[in-house]
Amino acid sequence: MKTVRRLLYSDIVSSVFFVALAFLSLFYFIDFVEELDRMSRAGAGAGRAALLALLELPGHFYELFPIAVLIGSIYALARMAQSSEFTILRTGGLGPGRALALLATLGLAFAALTFAVGDYAAPWFERQAELTRAVATGGVAPSRGGAWLKDREVQGGRSYSIHVKQASANGELRQVRIFEFDATGGLLSRLAAASASVDGKGLWRLHDVQRTRWSVGKISDETLVESAWQSSLTSGVVAAAVLPPNTMTTTELYRYTQHLSAQEQSAQAYQIQFWQRAFKPLACLVMVALALPFAYLHARGGGISFKVFGGIMLGISFSLLNSLAGHLGLLQDLTPWAVAGAPSMLYLLMSLAAFGWLVRYR
Repeated sequence: MKTVRRLLYSDIVSSVFFVALAFLSLFYFIDFVEELDRMSRAGAGAGRAALLALLELPGHFYELFPIAVLIGSIYALARMAQSSEFTILRTGGLGPGRALALLATLGLAFAALTFAVGDYAAPWFERQAELTRAVATGGVAPSRGGAWLKDREVQGGRSYSIHVKQASANGELRQVRIFEFDATGGLLSRLAAASASVDGKGLWRLHDVQRTRWSVGKISDETLVESAWQSSLTSGVVAAAVLPPNTMTTTELYRYTQHLSAQEQSAQAYQIQFWQRAFKPLACLVMVALALPFAYLHARGGGISFKVFGGIMLGISFSLLNSLAGHLGLLQDLTPWAVAGAPSMLYLLMSLAAFGWLVRYR
């Protein structure tokens, strides 16, 4: 069994990483061309564009690796079926259950790699890409047109609405406005700061502050060089609101959805993103299960190129269904975990049904 495992794993792993390398090379070239145009307009050179394209590769790997697992596994198993290697393995004692268990173990290894890249490597490299691009284009990291956040005191009943316009390259927030309301919703004060920084405990340090207070029949203004404001909004929550979701880890997404729910804000979109991120590594297991039936197809059922093309179509359809399910879940206000897990469960059942039919009748 050790020899069989080594044979299967070496063929599948080499094919999967060859396909992943081909995909990454293609996307690196596309990103390089896009960044070259952007950096040329910003006055930076081709070296900066090449570096940015390189920093985008872990994110592409995370997104494309399940499809690479499917195509590579189909190619390896179809080649073994065409050369009768898999038939010899079956006659040598490799039953359907044992084959499924071997590939499930490999799928779990692929899932662990996907989780490690998606939760640790890709967000860090995405942040570095954002900061590198920000430095090259003027020191301001691209946000999503600013962000609104809410906070409230446990005691006292006061609530706060905070607007952050931009995040700078060094993590500093720019053009910050903080509105303070009493328990009845009346406006008490407004803080307008040119810049601010937030630590991990929710302490905001505001710079170049213009404070306006409203009281009965009176409005007062004052200018402060620096001011401190304590809140429950930590640096991770603020970064999650301002920066793109692909720079966040699964844990940060979860914390941000909890914050939105606690502040009675709509968290549906981020909850769906969180569950899609959580189920993403398991897609590798589904892809391996989808590839296994191809090993039981006879060679005259189509050449390797035809089967690889079928694998590409399956991978594209899975990605499209996953994206469509997210949008439908957001529009119809469906349960986030069910929306995120439905495509994987559907394709897993399809693969097991096809595998069972082939084992029984072919």
